[in-house]
Amino acid sequence: MDYKVDNKEKYVVVTTTGDKLNTTNAPDLKSEFVVITNKGMKNIILDLGSCQYCDSSGLSAILVANRLCEQIEGRFVITGLQPEVESLIKISLLDTILNIKDTLDEAEAFMENGAD
Repeated sequence: MDYKVDNKEKYVVVTTTGDKLNTTNAPDLKSEFVVITNKGMKNIILDLGSCQYCDSSGLSAILVANRLCEQIEGRFVITGLQPEVESLIKISLLDTILNIKDTLDEAEAFMENGAD
């Protein structure tokens, strides 16, 4: 498992612990997002602070989480983007549809102020 899960009152923080989000670990992360939302939690923060590399499988996991949260009228936020991962997200134009915050504190404030 290349991530840890921290359940808060209004949201869940999923923090990657490895330096890559790719075909090796993205399927597990996708599954975790499904488990989280199936438990009734509709707001997720994904902290990618340790992630230096992301491939298409990693982007797919991010999009799955975003879609799952949207389907149940929740919020999905990404934080801690490292330069290479941020560049990939911008090149893919995903920065236009994803909620992105610079720090975990900003992401948590975003959730606290608007999450149900």
